[in-house]
Amino acid sequence: MTMRILTRSARAAVAGVAVAIAACAAPSQPAQAALDPLAGRGPVEKVGGGFTFTEGPVWIPSKGVLLFTDVGADTIHQLQPPATITVFRTPTGRANGLGLDPQARLIASEGDNRRVSRTLGDGTVVTVADRWQGKRLNSPNDNITRSDGTIFFTDPPYGLPPGQRRELDFQGVFRVDPAGTLHLESTDFNRPNGVALSPDEKTLYIDDTADGVVRKFPVRSDGSLGPPTIFVPSTGGGGDGIAIDDAGNVYVATDGGVKVYRPNGAPWGTIAVPEVPSNCTFGGADRKTLYITAKTSLYRVALELPGLP
Repeated sequence: MTMRILTRSARAAVAGVAVAIAACAAPSQPAQAALDPLAGRGPVEKVGGGFTFTEGPVWIPSKGVLLFTDVGADTIHQLQPPATITVFRTPTGRANGLGLDPQARLIASEGDNRRVSRTLGDGTVVTVADRWQGKRLNSPNDNITRSDGTIFFTDPPYGLPPGQRRELDFQGVFRVDPAGTLHLESTDFNRPNGVALSPDEKTLYIDDTADGVVRKFPVRSDGSLGPPTIFVPSTGGGGDGIAIDDAGNVYVATDGGVKVYRPNGAPWGTIAVPEVPSNCTFGGADRKTLYITAKTSLYRVALELPGLP
């Protein structure tokens, strides 16, 4: 299952900055796209363990820390690299995916509360979206925020609290526009899960865990989505959180490890992880560390190409 205080955004605030930095300090995206993102990578290292089910990693550039969720423990943890892990918040409404809006405020997909929330500067947690046409959402799972404040999120029933029934007869992909209005963008999923934006924010990637496919949607200027196409016809099993590097390569947490695809969908290869990964995101001062949440542990691997937080 997936849910990203900065998408897997400050992705949003930081995404624009990150792209600008990359343009000045690194090869152009077309040049990077020809580079194997797995060449010269470091070993997969375990950062911490003993959790119930880790998810939702997001890097906070302003603080130099990583936030991630332990869904079963109803806790958001904070990693101060290299390996100091403390409790950031509990309870969380069983938060899953975490993200950041342009003001670097935390966006959380909360399964138990059946909502997407925002944490304000004073620490107050407010609801962004919890109902569609008067009916409660299933259990928002993952989210990503565009640089204009548009929030995209997935809504499978994975985190539906015991004893509560579904009120929607579909599992949707939703958009919250900058004015705060909720829009239904797609119901063409069995179990919509991980969600990520391309570096230019013109393409939205969403995987379907049950069907083992990854779809991509063109993102219109107003934030609405165009008709999807199949990006990956088969992940080989599962499909959860998604991360993107500066060259537009797509990293998908699957049952067989973190699988990496070119922007055209062709596979680069797989990062093997000791446990089944649930999600991943880039972090570190140079944005070249891929953090991976996997079952009971948090892992990291150093890569040659930087990526989006």
